Amino acid sequence: MSEHLMDSVSCTTTVVRTLSNEEKIRLADQDKKLISEFKRNKLDAESKKMWDLFYKRNKTNFFKDRHWTSREFQELHDTTIAKNKPVLLEAGCGVGNFLFPILQEFPNLFIHACDFSPRAVEYVQSNEKYDTAHCNAFQCDLTNEDCFNGHIEKSSVDIVSLIFVVSAISPEKFKDVFRNCFNVLKPDGHIIFRDYGINDYAMIRFGAGNKISDNFYARQDGTRAYYFSIELIEKLATNAGFKVVENQYVLRETINKKEGLSVPRVFLQGKYMKMS
Repeated sequence: MSEHLMDSVSCTTTVVRTLSNEEKIRLADQDKKLISEFKRNKLDAESKKMWDLFYKRNKTNFFKDRHWTSREFQELHDTTIAKNKPVLLEAGCGVGNFLFPILQEFPNLFIHACDFSPRAVEYVQSNEKYDTAHCNAFQCDLTNEDCFNGHIEKSSVDIVSLIFVVSAISPEKFKDVFRNCFNVLKPDGHIIFRDYGINDYAMIRFGAGNKISDNFYARQDGTRAYYFSIELIEKLATNAGFKVVENQYVLRETINKKEGLSVPRVFLQGKYMKMS
């Protein structure tokens, strides 16, 4: 099907995407059957196992390399120019789809890369491009207070990337992720953030029996996905001590020309600074 897909021009906005009547009905239907408390707890307890199984099935073939990040986040250019050996933390590194393209583009970076899945970290460390002189990959749970102990010193990182990672975490633990990122950032350091936004096409597609709570869903493979609003992310960032530099929805429409299908994607993109 991919040869029939075409991306339209993206746009940014602070206004939530308007849903059609059919989409509103689909969202309402999701509330008719929520996931039980027992299953919610089970999904949370087994989240590491589910992501490990995800990478066991898909190996390094599921996600495309993220060559777009340097285009979207000017901070990567500014930091690598201003500093001799800038340090970046990629939280939720997966198998290196951000890590290795960024190191190739900015060879003076040093990158700490961590992931919840031990198997994903093994794939990073076994990559022929992995060089301990330029990167340090390790497994950790971003919600634990001591998750970076022994790996990263406090106030030692210039940029933290949170790209399609926080959405996989239980909402009550979001604040812990922002707190931990704040602690390892230098004054004037940034979080660069991108994740799923509310009213995204993938959110609308979930059927009854997949909804965990507001904007939070379980996929068929046992992994989870949260869809963010501007207001929630602004609250999380400011409560952790950050200044919100940018916070907006990115709207992108993908069209299947053969089938006449329009797929409206919504992402939330932001930049948050630790004030000096």
